[in-house]
Amino acid sequence: MSHRNSKPAYRRILLKISGEILRGSQNYGIDPIVLNRIVIEIKELVELSVQVGIVIGGGNFFRGNWLEKFGTKRVTADHMGMLVTIINGLAMNDALNQINVQNDLMSAIPLDGICKRYNWIDAINLLRNNRVVIFSAGTGNPFFTTDSAACLRGIEIKADLILKATKVDGIYSSDPFRSDDAKLYKNLTYQEVIKKELKIMDLTAFDLARNYNFPIRIFNINKSGALRRIIMGSNEGTLVSSKNKK
Repeated sequence: MSHRNSKPAYRRILLKISGEILRGSQNYGIDPIVLNRIVIEIKELVELSVQVGIVIGGGNFFRGNWLEKFGTKRVTADHMGMLVTIINGLAMNDALNQINVQNDLMSAIPLDGICKRYNWIDAINLLRNNRVVIFSAGTGNPFFTTDSAACLRGIEIKADLILKATKVDGIYSSDPFRSDDAKLYKNLTYQEVIKKELKIMDLTAFDLARNYNFPIRIFNINKSGALRRIIMGSNEGTLVSSKNKK
């Protein structure tokens, strides 16, 4: 695809943003500069009539497995992690409101007065009305990551693909921060990811995407304009799908 397309290449997307991305250069919490930059880029997609669903992680505050190491029960730790994703969702909700982007925050667990209870039919109707939908609280169940939640929500809302925002340019053959010989892959099949043992997300999430033939694009959200370029057809980052488009 060429990024010179006059119309968006995708109608509906699921954007997965890790808590680590929101943390920016800080050690903890949310970097308002990063958050504001991201919502401005999301607004550009909305203005192109692209329907945007968002799943945000919670690693900018803590991860459930950290607490588990200190004796907290895994179920309790995961529930705490779900609440953190709601905090991040509220921040995203408010930031979008401030730039006049209509949006709704939905939660997989009931939280009356703060956000709507997740319902896939309601979510699709909101997206069709050009409203950004933020999905929080993961899947609503412990033992599942927000990557799994992103794949699940993306499949439920019939998104064209999942865009996984990272701090690197895509999937590499090895850690690009540690190896000068790391090779950036532009296109991979699900089978190639498994064969090469490339860690792009947890196995449960990846299997879900593969079983439903749900394409995943990993890209560097810190590159200005990356979201728009991808939406307009640029082969930026790494695309994982059923076919290797060489």
